[in-house]
Amino acid sequence: MSLDRRLFLTLMGSAALAGCGAASVARRDPIAYDPGFPEIEFANWTDAEPEYLLYPGDEIEIATPTASELTRTLRVGPDGRVALPLVGQVMAADRTLAELENDVSTAYASQLRRPVVEVTLRQAGPIRVWVDGEVRTPGVYEMVGDIDATQAVIMAGGVLPTARSGQAALIRRGPGGVRMIRPIDLRPRRGEAVAVRRGDIVFVPRSTLGELAAFFTQVRSALPIGFSYAIGGGNGFASF
Repeated sequence: MSLDRRLFLTLMGSAALAGCGAASVARRDPIAYDPGFPEIEFANWTDAEPEYLLYPGDEIEIATPTASELTRTLRVGPDGRVALPLVGQVMAADRTLAELENDVSTAYASQLRRPVVEVTLRQAGPIRVWVDGEVRTPGVYEMVGDIDATQAVIMAGGVLPTARSGQAALIRRGPGGVRMIRPIDLRPRRGEAVAVRRGDIVFVPRSTLGELAAFFTQVRSALPIGFSYAIGGGNGFASF
């Protein structure tokens, strides 16, 4: 069975449940991880907030209490890095605060006798989501405040006449960096309002969600390093 077919059957099975008598509950059911996907694997959906990962545009303070002259307030660059005295460029994007503290401590180990590093998030950078598929102006959009998937699609010019708005998808990185996906209904007064988060992908198919596999293939070909950095303003694509 083709990858597109497997993905289609999994997602459409969840979408079909939403039309049953228990629709209000079924729409919230997670899509189970399918080990049969050789290319695209998704974990069970959860609304739990993952540990914060740094993104390009975030402003952070990297303090070194044992060498205060090295303390800096920096903005994570478009390439995901920050420039530190003595050691140069250090990757910050896609790291938790604790992970970056460890990375910087390791970098300073050759320069300081007992490097102690404390990283604090001073200000989060812009929140961006990716809207693609059958919308008028697909691309990455900066969110102003809390919005839902329908509002994100409106920012992308709305859906095209060829769109299957009732069979759209929301893709998100969950706790531990796993990929998650859930079907969403973007038709007026049909689906629930699903809030989007930083780094989410909203995909609107032309026919069925079987197109999603082709979409991921195209995206990974265009952005070979890391999605987090692409959403933050860089040019990578790692997680998806």
